[in-house]
Amino acid sequence: MSRSRSHGHGHGHGHGRIRSRTGTTTTAPVVFQAAALLLAYPDRDWPRRPHTVRETVAALPGPEIRLLLSFCDRAEREDPLAVAARYVATFDRSRRRCLYLTYYTDGDTRRRGAALARIKSVYRTHGWLPPDDELPDFLPLMLEFAARTPEAGTALLTDHRAAIEVLRYALEAHRSPYAALLQAVCRCLPGQAPASREEALRLTRTGPPAEAVGLDVLGPVPAQPRPNDEGARR
Repeated sequence: MSRSRSHGHGHGHGHGRIRSRTGTTTTAPVVFQAAALLLAYPDRDWPRRPHTVRETVAALPGPEIRLLLSFCDRAEREDPLAVAARYVATFDRSRRRCLYLTYYTDGDTRRRGAALARIKSVYRTHGWLPPDDELPDFLPLMLEFAARTPEAGTALLTDHRAAIEVLRYALEAHRSPYAALLQAVCRCLPGQAPASREEALRLTRTGPPAEAVGLDVLGPVPAQPRPNDEGARR
């Protein structure tokens, strides 16, 4: 799983910046961008990311901001190598804590290909070119899209809310500091949240493909290559 890189209308952007949208009545785009940065793999630029998030959101109100800051508090005290090791243990070694959202609803089935194509089509419709080396359902990528294209991006996240909530419950059960980031994201999504993990799981199973019904029979975690791993370990 490589750290997400994306381009809008062919122009690149740096991951060290968060742009707040002044004049809006919500901090959701800022929360989405902050979570995108903090949920991406902690490679060489990691020490700057929690610092950048803290500087950007510290003056903003709301419980979702406090959740982001609580994560940054811990991340800034930890050794970057320890952060990277925890990231791998959290997201790469458990199919219950996968960052690829269509995996929760479709597993490794033919239906998943169509779901991925639909997400990519939304990106392209809004002039946003996702990176070739990352699947379009990678949560940090979807969050970055929502930060930069709030209406369409929030609708896309809401369409996949059941998967996001399942991941949140899994991180909470694992007592992972990353749970705070999912909690912040979920607070920014419109509509009613699932009342329980069981309800969230049931929603992911709506219309399941014949090959896989629900999270318990999904099979191996999707391959998540990390071209930057060696650099991060040095």
